[in-house]
Parts: sequence; C-alpha cells; structure tokens
Amino acid sequence: MASPAIDDYLKTIYHHTEWQDDRITPSQLAAELGLAPSSVTEMVQKLAAQGLVTHRPYGPIALSEEGERRAAAIIRRHRLIETWLVSEFGYAWDEVHDEAEVLEHAISDRLLEGIDERLGRPRFDPHGDAIPDAAGQVHREPFVLLATAPVGHVGRVLRVSDRDPELLRAVESAGVAVGATVTVTDAAALRLTMGEGIGTASVSLPEAAADAVWLSA
Repeated sequence: MASPAIDDYLKTIYHHTEWQDDRITPSQLAAELGLAPSSVTEMVQKLAAQGLVTHRPYGPIALSEEGERRAAAIIRRHRLIETWLVSEFGYAWDEVHDEAEVLEHAISDRLLEGIDERLGRPRFDPHGDAIPDAAGQVHREPFVLLATAPVGHVGRVLRVSDRDPELLRAVESAGVAVGATVTVTDAAALRLTMGEGIGTASVSLPEAAADAVWLSA
C-alpha cells in the first residue's frame, strides 16, 4: 500500500548507506526524521512485519530486497523531479529538495516516464546523486569523501550533499560544481585547485564541506 510515511522511512534508510557502509541505527533514523525514538521503533516493527526491513531489537536496520526495490523507486521519482526542476524551470540546486518532496507523491508513473525521456534518461541528479533506473539499479564509480582525501588527491566532484541549502550556495559561490576536476591542496583548511594545467584557480570551501563533498577515487 502506498504511504508517504513509509516511503520517507525507506528513503532515509536507503540514503544512509549510499555513500558509506554502516547501517542506520534506530536512534540515527529518529534523528534524521525528527521523530521520537518510540515512534520510530513502532514503525520499524511495522516495516519488518511487512517484509520491508530486517531488524533485531536495538540493532541496525537494513532494507529487505522488497524494501530496497520500493526505496529505489521513490528515490528515482525524487531525483528525476529535482533534475527536471533545474533543467526545465530554472530552479537552483539548493531550491529543489522541498519541491520534490511534495511532487514525488503526486505525479503519475506516465508523467515520470515522460520526464525521464525528455531529460535524456539522466543517471545523476543536480547534486550528483545516482538516479536509479526503472529496474532500481544504480551505477556509481569509486569515491572518496573530501574529509578523507589526502593532500594532492586529484578527482572529479561526484556529489555535494543537499542536506544544507546554505552550504550548497557556498559551494556554488566558490565555483565548485558536480563534474569539476579539483586537486586537494590543503585538507585542513579545505583549499582546492580547480581545473588542470593553464587556467587553474584556487578556492576555499567552508569547514562543513569536508563531510558533504565526494570526489572520484
């Protein structure tokens, strides 16, 4: 049965392990959703009863095969809508998340397919997050979090977290965009060199970017 509340839980669990391997705990899930731990415990039990997650008391939560399929489907909707809003309506990348949260539950499968076709079947949204295909499959290359990238590391910006709109604006103001090639020149101060060879430029990023920017490995 379709349920925005269930979809939000599944999305959050799915998203937690996209860019790192540790499974989400009930307390982390409660914090992410802004809900009381008791409410989360009750919902997780319902999700487990429906075969959408696997979970033991006080342990981490994992999506079942069916839960993964359903989560990928709603993630696909959300990220295609974000891409559509940026591409067709001139939204900035820091403006699309809340709009997509509303629209992902409202548009039909037929419209979603039309959006996907019109956009040329994009593989990534404006923040660099992978858009699952119609079968729920995603394609990512090896990555490294900026916080753990050593000085001298050269890579393309694969993803910038959309969690903090203010940080997105700061990253954009620095001229750093998904797909840009950068060199880490000072990991402690988050200084990067943009580009390669002639035409390079040094930029500085806010401290919060260390845990919000991913580079190709």
